[in-house]
Amino acid sequence: MRTVIDAHHHFWRIDRGVNDWITDEISGVRRDYLPEHLAPYLAHLGIDGTVLVQASETWCENAFMIAEAEASGFVKAVVGWVDLAAPEAIEQIEELARHPIVKGIRPVLQGIAEDEWILRPAVVKALSRLAPLGLRFDALIQPRHLPVIDRLAKALPDLPIVVDHAAKPVIRGGAAPSANWRDGMESLARHPQVYCKISGLVTEAGLGWRKGTLRPVSEHVIGSFGPSRVMWGSDWPVLELDGSYPQWFSCTGDLIAGRSADERADIMGGTAQRFYGIGDP
Repeated sequence: MRTVIDAHHHFWRIDRGVNDWITDEISGVRRDYLPEHLAPYLAHLGIDGTVLVQASETWCENAFMIAEAEASGFVKAVVGWVDLAAPEAIEQIEELARHPIVKGIRPVLQGIAEDEWILRPAVVKALSRLAPLGLRFDALIQPRHLPVIDRLAKALPDLPIVVDHAAKPVIRGGAAPSANWRDGMESLARHPQVYCKISGLVTEAGLGWRKGTLRPVSEHVIGSFGPSRVMWGSDWPVLELDGSYPQWFSCTGDLIAGRSADERADIMGGTAQRFYGIGDP
């Protein structure tokens, strides 16, 4: 039986006071989203496990996620947060690596004005500790970062990298993804250690999104990286701003319907299992 993994979602509890990015513009998701809210979707759709990703740029976010993951029964991997430019970054990475459920680190690069921040020597030094500790790097980026991550992949060829949300192509209002995005993704795909998530596309397309708008993105990602380096994620609960969990799950099934059974199995779970070491001792 094939394993289905949601490779990207979040939890938050509003009274923790650490999710300042949930502004009035997206007040529709300003409420608690916890395991008990996600579990019914997973059971209904036959999803076997998930990857929980940081939603706050705070050290305390890690303890919150680890506790929720271990209590949930379905979270199989946690992607945490560390200030990679801080003097204590390497020490904190080593501390997180002691928790078997922590499988990676994600800085919020999209919120940093300096495009090449990730290439600062201190940051690269911290990132170089991830792979030896069995950790991966989630790249939350926009198209402006594609050449930067290409350089990072060249500098750290042993670091497993996954691009979140297909690097957020500009597709709002039905726009076609740009040539710069297409070329940048093809360049990244030439690095065998770089993977990509088909996630967050509904949010990028916005209200009234259509499957036809998302198809050029999914086809280019799968065509560039291959199904064995592409993984599906819900980006729940951000997803709920513009759609629903069942809608996006069903849409993804339609987008990959022309692929072989093995290819579909990779995209819907196998790739995430391999990349994050889900099931590894």
